[in-house]
Amino acid sequence: MAPSRTGEFSATAADTAILAASDELIGLSHAIHAEPELAFDETRSVAKVLAPLRARGFAITTGIAGLPTAFRAVYGSGPLTVGICAEYDALPEIGHACGHNIIAASSTGAALGLAEVADQLGLTVVVLGTPAEESGGGKVLMLEAGAFDDIAMAMMVHPGPADIVGARSLALADLAVTFHGREAHASAAPELGLNAGDAITVTQVALGLLRQHLRPGQQLHGIVSDGGVAPNIVPGRAELLYYLRAADAASLDDLMRRAKACFAAGALATGCTHDIRTLAPTYTELTPDPVLIAAYRAQITGLGRVPIAPELEVLRPLGSTDMGNVTNVIPGIHPVIGIDAGGAVTHQPDFAAAAVNASADRAVIDGALALARTAVAIARDEVHRDRLLQRLIERQEDIR
Repeated sequence: MAPSRTGEFSATAADTAILAASDELIGLSHAIHAEPELAFDETRSVAKVLAPLRARGFAITTGIAGLPTAFRAVYGSGPLTVGICAEYDALPEIGHACGHNIIAASSTGAALGLAEVADQLGLTVVVLGTPAEESGGGKVLMLEAGAFDDIAMAMMVHPGPADIVGARSLALADLAVTFHGREAHASAAPELGLNAGDAITVTQVALGLLRQHLRPGQQLHGIVSDGGVAPNIVPGRAELLYYLRAADAASLDDLMRRAKACFAAGALATGCTHDIRTLAPTYTELTPDPVLIAAYRAQITGLGRVPIAPELEVLRPLGSTDMGNVTNVIPGIHPVIGIDAGGAVTHQPDFAAAAVNASADRAVIDGALALARTAVAIARDEVHRDRLLQRLIERQEDIR
């Protein structure tokens, strides 16, 4: 069916608003990049994102879900509520090596474009400022607090080395494992000590041997965050920080059971005790909505980009994200938009440097256009619009 004149106008009006704000959006990306802030401390970044939304007339509520750097910015009052997630936290020492400055700016741009057509298409446009994606699970906390309860569809784009429409991710558990032993003089009286550092060594050997028997999609990796204080003191305390990842929540539960046995082995072998703390909510795997994927693919290819083939998407899981939890509850997408990083990948310093180059600036605008066009296409399609609205009604009934 050919698009209506009204539909054509909608897409054009949204595009025009985004392109008119392109310098401001690129400036926003660069400004966030210049002052990287860690999880739950993104105060300057939030202020930068809110400035253009406030100027456009969005109604803003800060500190939602009990999180000081979470916010909700709303425009329009239509029945179809489109949630656009903005991330803005950075990584320790290497700054925006995951390109969240691009995410924040593209989400802001998409919202500005959709605000231009919200009344015409019966939309409520909601920008959800979601802190602490890298560590802390801001979206999970917001989801549990009801911040997504009225959202019919959720969207965002994430930068990477290539365009991937139906991006997949792994479920994630974020753990701290602390071993408790007993200090002693490492030379004069080592027999009186219980070496918590040795407990870590045994644990790492056990985890290393476990790797041979991991199921497809399962991963584990970590660091020693505390290994003792001096060579001549038997460590009475030592700590591991570990991520466990798996293709889905069930597989993650299996990996957790097996990893816990390795942690216990380290303690048992050395006479130490140990405890395990969960540092952030568990991230579930991305389950992108097929209809939204198809709509986004049409829009991003229309912008001249060439995403990887759908059959290859499942072979390239992209770490983990708390957007997975959102897509397990709400129809949503988390595509990857490509930038030229000279061969660097996310979480490398060279990727952080690339996150403000010319290709990154193009990704800000293309990402905003593709998200806005996707929402317009869905809003104009009565079948899919009604599907989303019905899903929302059912979810809200379950909540009640």
